[in-house]
Amino acid sequence: MTSEHQGPERRESTREREREERAGTADGVEAGTTKGADGPVSPDAGEAGAEAGAVPAPQPEPPKYAEHVYRAPSAIAGGVVLLALAAWLGTDAVLNGSGRTPAISLAGLLLFVPVVVAYTLRPAVFANTERLRVRNPLRTITVPWPSVESLQAGYTSEVVADERTYQLWAIPVSLRARKGVQRHNARVRAGEPPARGFLGIGGQAVTSEADMVERRASSDQAIDELRELAFRHAEDGDAPAPAGRVTVRWAYEVLVPALLGAVALALLVGTR
Repeated sequence: MTSEHQGPERRESTREREREERAGTADGVEAGTTKGADGPVSPDAGEAGAEAGAVPAPQPEPPKYAEHVYRAPSAIAGGVVLLALAAWLGTDAVLNGSGRTPAISLAGLLLFVPVVVAYTLRPAVFANTERLRVRNPLRTITVPWPSVESLQAGYTSEVVADERTYQLWAIPVSLRARKGVQRHNARVRAGEPPARGFLGIGGQAVTSEADMVERRASSDQAIDELRELAFRHAEDGDAPAPAGRVTVRWAYEVLVPALLGAVALALLVGTR
């Protein structure tokens, strides 16, 4: 056979092989398999391997509760008034004073402002799931719940920890408010509705449900809440607090400027 006849036959056989390869590829795709280095591999095998080697999802964290904060609103209001008065008088003395008056005014403000802030705005009690933090005028006491021995409200609010007693300046005890609550509760138990008016004279009887319920003084109620938190988080809480010692930190941010103001005021007044 000559080369002229062999060319078309070879081209025809090549086309037939291409058609067979295309048909085999289509059959493999329909069957849902792919070819790998070692033979056909099912696509489901890749998904199974990914699932087997997947990183486990992180466990959700336990819920975090908001920190309880106790302050004395009356003390904060008094502190704001005193600071506003000091700013007014001090500014006037500095701008319009003569001689040593501006310097004495600045020294007095340096002494007066930290003391007012310390005893009015600074006191607070913070309670979370781990500890009780008491911020008093000149110190900050941190007490882990397992170290709390007792919480009490007599003439003052106090926490006893490590055989030492610390006052809670942010929860003042008002004997007048406590006596008023006792009178109210006595009327409720006797079935007598409380009366509104000046000193109980001329007021109309109150018959609402809120006025016929026994009450607690604000300081006593705050101490009750702290006792419940101490009992819950010391041993039986969902996240028991770690044991630790009571720590006390002095408020140097108050002591240092107040001391500098006192020294400066003493030098300015004493060297006249």
